[in-house]
Amino acid sequence: MGKIDDQSICKIGTLQVEDFKKLIMKFCFYFRSFAVVVLSLIALTACSDPANNNQSNATSTSSTTTASSPASTNHQGHAGGKKININTAILSELDKFEAQLGVPALSNKIQASRPYANPEELVSKKVITQQQFDQIKDMVTIEDIVLTGEAKDVDYMTKLGLMKGHLLVAKELLDLQKPDQAEPHIGHPVEEIYTDVEDQLQERNVKEFKTTLIGFQDLVKSNAKDTNKVKTNYQDSMQAVDTAIQALPEKERQSPHFVLQVINGLLDAANSEYGAAVANGKVSAAIEYQDSRGFVIYADDLYKTIAGTMEKEYPDAHKAIASSMTELKTVWPTPTAPASAVKTPDQVSQLIKTIEQNAQKVVNGSNTTTNQQKS
Repeated sequence: MGKIDDQSICKIGTLQVEDFKKLIMKFCFYFRSFAVVVLSLIALTACSDPANNNQSNATSTSSTTTASSPASTNHQGHAGGKKININTAILSELDKFEAQLGVPALSNKIQASRPYANPEELVSKKVITQQQFDQIKDMVTIEDIVLTGEAKDVDYMTKLGLMKGHLLVAKELLDLQKPDQAEPHIGHPVEEIYTDVEDQLQERNVKEFKTTLIGFQDLVKSNAKDTNKVKTNYQDSMQAVDTAIQALPEKERQSPHFVLQVINGLLDAANSEYGAAVANGKVSAAIEYQDSRGFVIYADDLYKTIAGTMEKEYPDAHKAIASSMTELKTVWPTPTAPASAVKTPDQVSQLIKTIEQNAQKVVNGSNTTTNQQKS
């Protein structure tokens, strides 16, 4: 063996120290990874705790939602808004899923596969894929949301407003001698919406008018040549809806705070319909295009009833809403769909979002005043 001098011993010692440091570093790395795994498992266990789930479900079930209020809508992918009951929602509400996922006729597919025992049956019944469900699962429910007070009134008038929107565009198509295109828009109030408000109509002692709507639909289906009779049936149908709206207190119907919430509900439906109508810059679904046109027309008509008050009391909000509404109406130049879309769904969503944000300022301001008066 060769002689081991002091310098060699120091080198060996240095190597041992460096190896020991590396060992310690590896140990720390693996310990840290192990700790992350343990903490993740603890978090997952807490999330899956039945007690926590029951508490969450109880909170969800017992809560009430202000339907169609500006605060309950969000046009950025429609996430964060009120949940949609896939067992009871009308097609205009289901169209939000269609617009979100870009699946043609999805609303009808959802409706055809009812009832659902749970939201996940959208996948098991092969209505949509798991990947598609993951995109909308936060919007889906099978629970009924009980509305009371003003929220119930807003929902009621919004549904009747959707009826009026359908009938308005039906009249335009009839004037263009297009009864085949008009007929679905007369049918929608009967087939989609009337059942949804029937209980409220009875509560408010509103005379039944489903028969009137069905009579108008049957007349148009028969391709009636008597234009005067068609006109009379249209007027009777619109008058019936107006009478139902008048069951609400007049003060409420004249209040910007109330009317703006209804307008936002109508524009929310219009936004969904337009998103379902347009694909790759083309209007691919004429009925949805026409639906959205009718809803915007009636939303604009409603705004005109409060425009004077808005201009006087909320000039900045009025200016923004009126400007956005004017631009929004250019999206539907005629009742018959153009080959190319005037604006993209995102551009339409942005205009509607501007209207909603300014409406929210008014609603919040009214709420503040009301609370101060109560105190």
